[in-house]
Amino acid sequence: MRIIVGLGNPGRKYENTRHNLGFITIDRLAEEHGINVTKAKHKALIGEGNISGQKVLLVKPQTFMNLSGEAVREVMDYYKEPVENLLVIYDDADIPAGTVRIRKKGGAGTHNGMRSVVSCLGDGDFPRVRIGIGGSTDERDLAAHVLGGFTSEEADIMREAVLTAVSAVESMLGSGIDIAMNEYNTRKETVSEED
Repeated sequence: MRIIVGLGNPGRKYENTRHNLGFITIDRLAEEHGINVTKAKHKALIGEGNISGQKVLLVKPQTFMNLSGEAVREVMDYYKEPVENLLVIYDDADIPAGTVRIRKKGGAGTHNGMRSVVSCLGDGDFPRVRIGIGGSTDERDLAAHVLGGFTSEEADIMREAVLTAVSAVESMLGSGIDIAMNEYNTRKETVSEED
């Protein structure tokens, strides 16, 4: 089984913020594949189903972003899946807004939710889908940026990015990560492979 985690913050206050693109993508996947992500278990909302012929568990941690790893570790321990069967979807301020990047593995970059996941698992050897939100290098500005809502100019770009991320996940599950990377990592950015 593939465990697909979207990172975000629970609660209405954060629903349509840049930092919740992981949740938004999980919701879209769930909608397209008839999966109810409503069962509260392992500090998360979860739902089982099938995507691209594979059994999946969709997961939305309810721990708030900085503690996401706690929920991910509980899910991984309970289902006894190897770390390579995990896929994490999250917003990334290190790449341009609207860009979708697939990575086979790597570090956490500047993302606190990913730092928590990598720290709690003790391993970064799992695939991830990063949705670019652009951002500021100033830490205070960055916090305001990631927790902010989409501007009118961004809304269409982000809607398209979520649809691209959904397609990328479907491709990864149906055709494998290498084919998905070739198809979806088309824009070359100045991003470190370790991020």
